[in-house]
Amino acid sequence: MAKIGDGRIRLARQRARLADVDLESRIASETEYENRKRKLQLRMLQIQQGCLLQKKRAVIVMEGWDAAGKGGAIRRLTETLDPRACKVWPIAAPAEDEKGLHFLYRFWRRLPQPGSIAIFDRSWYGRVLVERVEGWASEQDWRRAYREINEFERMLVDDGMPVIKIFFHISPDVQLARLKERAETPYKRWKITADDFRNRARWHEYETATNDMLDATWSMAAPWHLVPSNHKWFGRIRTLEIVTQTLAGHVDTSPPQLNSELTKLLKNELKYLKNGKKKKKH
Repeated sequence: MAKIGDGRIRLARQRARLADVDLESRIASETEYENRKRKLQLRMLQIQQGCLLQKKRAVIVMEGWDAAGKGGAIRRLTETLDPRACKVWPIAAPAEDEKGLHFLYRFWRRLPQPGSIAIFDRSWYGRVLVERVEGWASEQDWRRAYREINEFERMLVDDGMPVIKIFFHISPDVQLARLKERAETPYKRWKITADDFRNRARWHEYETATNDMLDATWSMAAPWHLVPSNHKWFGRIRTLEIVTQTLAGHVDTSPPQLNSELTKLLKNELKYLKNGKKKKKH
């Protein structure tokens, strides 16, 4: 089987596991990276404009290991977008008023408005990942969550809202190197916590939970995309490719035509401006 990372978007029937990801996938040079990034960001801007004009919505889910590059990919994805129509939701533990409610409640509240895109930096998959591994959800609850998540996503897709799910995969050695860099770089220290190291100690448990998640929630309606992220440039470009390729089939990205009324108004304004300048010369 070809390793994931060769540029394909797998179909839902081609389910994969973390071991299938080619972590050595990389971009050859900075010039190639910048050129591809610029083109994909322009494409992303065209897609957002299509969403705005056609009142379309989309959801992007970012999951992955600590220090896997989710934040960097999100920044490149949103860098050229109008922030009024693109919302990034960083997901942590539930707030006090959300505890005791169904775990999907807080995500329902954050779904995008017509014409906008919502990006979840971590998501409802916390129920079957961190809550499962750390014992914060009972086995009955996290097992039931697979069905609830599938039904939730199916409902969003049926309502015309694509759900793009991306998992950023890195090796334990690369993760440790990035955590070390964060600790040694003053402006990056806010990103590192003791939880990062506690989670590393349970790597194999999280790996099992992730593979179970991929098996149970990989559907034709909302397939998973596994992104090799040992090399940051590749992970960012691959993310832009996945999102633009998926959303391009959801919206019409051709520029809108001016209607006859706007054309007439513009023509009159230009005529007025031209005549005004002539009078000023005399």
